[in-house]
Amino acid sequence: MVVKRRYDSSRRQEQARQTRRAILEAAGRLFVDPGYAATPLTAVAVEAGVAVQTLYAVFGSKRQLLSQLVDVTLAGDDEPVALPDRPFVAEIRALADPRAKLTRYARHLAEVNARQAQVMLALAGAATADPDAAEIWRKNVDDRRRGMAMFAAELVGTGGLRPDLDVEQVADILWLAQDVRNFDWLVRQRGWRLEQYQRWYVDTVSGALAVSAD
Repeated sequence: MVVKRRYDSSRRQEQARQTRRAILEAAGRLFVDPGYAATPLTAVAVEAGVAVQTLYAVFGSKRQLLSQLVDVTLAGDDEPVALPDRPFVAEIRALADPRAKLTRYARHLAEVNARQAQVMLALAGAATADPDAAEIWRKNVDDRRRGMAMFAAELVGTGGLRPDLDVEQVADILWLAQDVRNFDWLVRQRGWRLEQYQRWYVDTVSGALAVSAD
């Protein structure tokens, strides 16, 4: 009697996940240097140690690879969990005053920007000449603005902000302060420690919103 080997789907899924991660890591390096426009998918495949056909099978196109690289870099992992459902959001909502919320968000922001700065700056540069990169950059900008609108509503609902600021204006201030280019100037170019950057963010936004220091 011939005994058939049970199909190990979990092992196959893990191998596929490792392949996907290797491609994303390779793209993350090459899209930064020499850059998105200068990097053909064949170069990404070589860097990742996979066949270019495998790369196409996983991502379909260079544009989709870039889009998913941005998403994974922002989230920090490839888990199918939307940012509003991440633990740090629940932690912010549980805090009782706006400055405490800003302090918790500043820690998250520093972690994200430390991880994503190079990729996002490369994307911003590519967006000036490549239509696909420009579309992905614009989507990221719009997504960040929507995220800050949600955060603004949370802060306004908590109270303690200037009464002349509406939710949209608060969102604009938050959106400007969290821009990755601020992190680039202060941390990557001027050498600030992450703790200094976080204090700058909290003090700057608190000052603009007139959040009490208590």
